[in-house]
Amino acid sequence: MNIDFFKKTRILDGGMGQELLNRGLKPKGTLWSAHALIDEACHQMVIDAHLDFINAGAEVIVTTTFTARRLRLIQNDSEKYFEKINIKAVELAQKARDISKKDVLIAGGLPGQKQTYSADLGKDLDLIEKNFYDQAKLLKHGIDFFYLDVMSSGLECEIALKVIETFNLPVLVGIHLRDNGHLPSGEKINDIVKKYKNNNWLGVIMACISPKAYEVVAKDLQQLDISYGFKLNAFKKIPEDYTVASKDQWGDAGNPTTVLGKNTDLNESRFYEYVKKFMKNGATILGGCCEIRPSHIKAISSLKN
Repeated sequence: MNIDFFKKTRILDGGMGQELLNRGLKPKGTLWSAHALIDEACHQMVIDAHLDFINAGAEVIVTTTFTARRLRLIQNDSEKYFEKINIKAVELAQKARDISKKDVLIAGGLPGQKQTYSADLGKDLDLIEKNFYDQAKLLKHGIDFFYLDVMSSGLECEIALKVIETFNLPVLVGIHLRDNGHLPSGEKINDIVKKYKNNNWLGVIMACISPKAYEVVAKDLQQLDISYGFKLNAFKKIPEDYTVASKDQWGDAGNPTTVLGKNTDLNESRFYEYVKKFMKNGATILGGCCEIRPSHIKAISSLKN
């Protein structure tokens, strides 16, 4: 694909995992969207969600692989599905694209391989690298580029980028920021880009963050010599000690909003205003994450040049 793709204004999708839960997916433990890949009866729901984002204006859809990472499957006694569901996620995204008959790109969602929103990778970094590699290998066929989904430290980026280089595909790097504008590791976004950017980067986005966090770094982003943007979430608050360690703490009815809440103020019109404001700052990569629905994406579709 064209390495300059994101130099023009582009619209991404919203949060597939939460969208599936909002559509009636019954989660098992903390499998969340991965359960929709395991259960064949839910495959059409995945296709339909992708299609609704596409029809709302998304030019890029991300595979539903955020909770298909090996550690999360192990935590839910489901590791045996690892290969099957990662391959299936790409197939379902392809089906949605083909049904739409639109020129849509597919991003292979490659999440952090330990705990979400945490910079603690543990001591076995070789295992982290292996898990990145194994998931990326399953996603590489049928995608246009990789999307590093919610990276929480420079080290996590370094390991993931090392893996991606072996597959000769470009990458959109998604960095998570806390509301103070720093990564969970304490690092700053500009330092991450300066240290780790390579020729495979399509751009960098602030991933699964609040509008407040983006506003804190808006001026810093203007100093970057790379396309940038965001996938905003509509959670109420992500605690700094947030962790998903056991399916037992969530139960079969588990939903991230149980702990993180829902920012009901971030409706479609408010989302539109934030996106319009951030575009004036120079953002060209516009999208949503958890609790951002097709109706939100449709609201910003008119902003595209």
